[in-house]
Amino acid sequence: MAIAGLGFACRSYLPFRPLICCFRKVRRSSVAAVETLSQPKELVKGENHELISFHEIGWKTLNSKDLGITTSMIAKPTRVVLNGLRRKGYEVYLVGGCVRDLILQRTPKDFDIITSAELREVMRTFSRCEIVGRRFPICHVHIDDTIVEVSSFSTSGRKCNRDFSYFFKRPPGCDEHDFVRWRNCLQRDFTINGLMFDPYANIVYDYMGGMEDLKKAKVRTIIPATNSFQEDCARILRAVRIAARLGFRFTRETAHSVKDLSSSVLKLDKGRILMEMNYMLAFGSAEASFRLLWKFGLLEILLPIQAAYFVSQGFRRRDKRTNMLLSLFSNLDRLLAPDRPCHSSLWVVILAFHKALVDQPRDPLVVATFALAVHSGGDLLEAVNIARRISQPHDLSFFELSEPQTSISDEALMDAVVDLAASVKAALSMMTDESFVSQAMAEYPQAPYSDLVFIPLALYLKACRIFECIRVGKEKGFAPKRGRKINYEDLALGSLQEVRHLLARVVFDTVYPPNLNRDQNNT
Repeated sequence: MAIAGLGFACRSYLPFRPLICCFRKVRRSSVAAVETLSQPKELVKGENHELISFHEIGWKTLNSKDLGITTSMIAKPTRVVLNGLRRKGYEVYLVGGCVRDLILQRTPKDFDIITSAELREVMRTFSRCEIVGRRFPICHVHIDDTIVEVSSFSTSGRKCNRDFSYFFKRPPGCDEHDFVRWRNCLQRDFTINGLMFDPYANIVYDYMGGMEDLKKAKVRTIIPATNSFQEDCARILRAVRIAARLGFRFTRETAHSVKDLSSSVLKLDKGRILMEMNYMLAFGSAEASFRLLWKFGLLEILLPIQAAYFVSQGFRRRDKRTNMLLSLFSNLDRLLAPDRPCHSSLWVVILAFHKALVDQPRDPLVVATFALAVHSGGDLLEAVNIARRISQPHDLSFFELSEPQTSISDEALMDAVVDLAASVKAALSMMTDESFVSQAMAEYPQAPYSDLVFIPLALYLKACRIFECIRVGKEKGFAPKRGRKINYEDLALGSLQEVRHLLARVVFDTVYPPNLNRDQNNT
């Protein structure tokens, strides 16, 4: 294994002027841990084609301990795989978003490993392992109930269809290990994902300027943004997801390309779109994702029904205001995290529930009873009794909530709740009807045409089960969740008990915000 502390010089053959850069291991704290050596002042073209000095994109190494990265931050199943390959004598690294998150002191959604071992050698190392994927094969290593993804330098080198002869040539005199790492990082999407971590040498390699963009809170493509998104339009959705989750901004070039090429996401397989939307909405950054999708013209392509709602509310692209849809997902975000996601059926039902209220605003008491009835598995009588005891005020800012009725009988209240459940199902049917979706933005001819429906039948049926108990009656054998503690493992698997519990909490906290009394007193 090449250790950066030995030091070396290598000549970079980017498509502009040849440059020389060196790097070595240093031991300082945080940002001071980064050092580049004796870089000449030749210039290369950077973002927006302006000239920048190479020291801004020079190769760097960082001491992981100085960045606060410890072994305990790496998930145990991942450590098992790393150690297994390391004992066999192979080089192993963590790569991509997990390295970024470790540096930011965030919990990674998952950990990706890359190794010098061939995939067949990985198979021989672990008893429960299989190779998946034809075009981009990787290994799935099963450790207990966790799948750890392992890729190989040799496979990733063969799979790349990018014209590396344009972007770089083999730097003469450059260490072989560094060249292999550099080549792999150059294949990645964004600079902040182009980081590589050797947990045994305690070195983070930064060949793409990722650390600089982390400090600036920027999302920047490794190659020119237009080229990158044309090469793989799924990167547009990943860019939104990363920016939303981290609270980062796009560089100017990236922002322009996201907006200009937004309609290209329609070329993606529907399953891939669903996966990317689930990453945005189920992992604790749904509100920010909605705002970015709206800002860059993607919402009217992916979710035209919800885009029409934003337009009807007079929302501008950079609007800082909120609305009921954003509030619902903001309250969902408070209960989730990258390592504590919900099942996709939950956010699908929230979209349908909100659409039903947009079409026909309801009494806050009806909405609260609906949430309580869902939580109880369809016990309408219990839901009515609990709802009657609500004394706190509802949020008056949402037009989706009608003026409360002064007097409503229990029977009329239950009928209204059943009617709301029927409207939610109707809204869900609309969301899965291409014809209806295509007309959602018909009043706005300047909007792009989209009839995209990416919710499959199985997910539609799973979502219906969440609230269908209200219409068919109390489910036999269903035990409502008691207490506020969430079983995140069951939630991710779509347990009705957990999903219904969260839906009820999200709806209730949106209609009756816990801090509403305090806010009103302050005003």
